[in-house]
Amino acid sequence: MELLSVSLGVYYGDFTVAAASENLTASQGRTLTVLRRGPAAMRTLAENMTCDASNVTGIVDRLEKRGLVRREADASDRRVKNVVLTAEGERVTDAIRARMRTTQEGLDRLGDQDRKRLYALLERVFVSGPPS
Repeated sequence: MELLSVSLGVYYGDFTVAAASENLTASQGRTLTVLRRGPAAMRTLAENMTCDASNVTGIVDRLEKRGLVRREADASDRRVKNVVLTAEGERVTDAIRARMRTTQEGLDRLGDQDRKRLYALLERVFVSGPPS
């Protein structure tokens, strides 16, 4: 647990500095990163970021003002607003990732086999869970 905590601290420190270089808060940068996977409803964003929906509204408002995201009505339920990353939002997200030198240098120390194993382990632990 301690090593996981240290690695997350290094990652988030690196991410926060990289997001700030794009004049974004860590929360704004994280929102863009979540949206890089695809559009998301406001409620889903709040759940994904483990924060209150009102916080997400403020974050999305500021990102929308900068042209990094846009709101669209959901095709199946017009009452639901999905947040979509714009082309500029994609560019900024890529720029943040490119500036995360400490994280990238750490991953670069791994060979392809180790990197694939790390990915598979992290996915099993945090995404898919144990096999049923």
